[in-house]
Amino acid sequence: MARRGRPLLPDTIAPSWLVVQLLGTLFVVATLLTGRESQSWIWVCYGVSAALWLGFVATAHWRPVPAAVLLAVASVVPAAVLGWAQDSSAIILCVIALGRLATLTRVSVTAIVGMALLDITLVLSTSAFAGASMTEAATDVGIMLLLLLIGLNRRQYEVQAAQAEQLLEQTRLAQAEHARAAALDERTRIARELHDVLAHSLGALGVQLELAEALLAEKSDVDGALRTVRRSRRLAADGLAEARDAVAALRRDVLPLAEALTAVADAHARDHAVSVDFAATGQVRPLPSAAVVSLVGVAREALTNAGKHAPDQPVTVRLAYESDLVRLSVSSALVAAGRAQSGEGGFGLTGMRERLALAGGTLTSGPSDGEWRVVAEVPA
Repeated sequence: MARRGRPLLPDTIAPSWLVVQLLGTLFVVATLLTGRESQSWIWVCYGVSAALWLGFVATAHWRPVPAAVLLAVASVVPAAVLGWAQDSSAIILCVIALGRLATLTRVSVTAIVGMALLDITLVLSTSAFAGASMTEAATDVGIMLLLLLIGLNRRQYEVQAAQAEQLLEQTRLAQAEHARAAALDERTRIARELHDVLAHSLGALGVQLELAEALLAEKSDVDGALRTVRRSRRLAADGLAEARDAVAALRRDVLPLAEALTAVADAHARDHAVSVDFAATGQVRPLPSAAVVSLVGVAREALTNAGKHAPDQPVTVRLAYESDLVRLSVSSALVAAGRAQSGEGGFGLTGMRERLALAGGTLTSGPSDGEWRVVAEVPA
């Protein structure tokens, strides 16, 4: 069975240049064997042309420039004796060499056309000098021009094929570099997410543990230390949840924003036994995972602060998809809300603002219409 993508065609059996040169060699040999020249010096010219052709065949793949010179001379020699030739051997040897020269991509078109004009000039001048029929000379020139055009057409095809191969290779390299840059960008983003989680969670956890140690060592306040330890446990749980979200972003299995916010709101309502009113408006559209994780983190932190500073009070969560941005707002009762600015929750308002800025968004918080409102916006 042929390999997929490799059709079984004659040009796949051997390289095309080798096939052309083998066929050309067969034509040269056949021409020499069937020639009917009576003058020995013409046979010498034919022998020189054939030897030059064989030299080209032997060196074309390894020394392309010298080989092209040999081929050019191989076309000139029979053209120079065509006026005295008694059969078509001279024109056959000339057009074989000239046609093959026209297909070489390493030789400029100018050089090829120049050699063709030289051969045509020799054919016409020697025919006139030897008294040969100018009609036959014009026919020979027409044959040379036809083979020249065929060779140039083949040359153009090979040039385009080589350019297409180079373009394909450049495309592959560009795609590989793009994939590598995307992978590095994703790793950087996730590393940044995890850094935020660990820096804020562990920092807050360390402060709480130091406070618990001070309460026990200096004041023997077991109840206060126990409350601090419980708070530390909650901070650790919140940090672990944020770390899971960051890893989920790496794996691209983050829930859609509305679903994730619904889950956060339901969990808060269940854990704190309060009413959480969540609603989404506007045309829903996908967001980058970094923006989703940041907005969910903002909602979780704002709900945590609401539960801490306004316990037993209802909370309103609104998600709005607008033309150029997505806005999330969390509103709760203004009961001891000023203390929310201290950021005693998982990351605090400062941490939320930093994480949102990394996703290209902004965060504002403060009293509004008798409520404490946290508003986060990301471009979309």
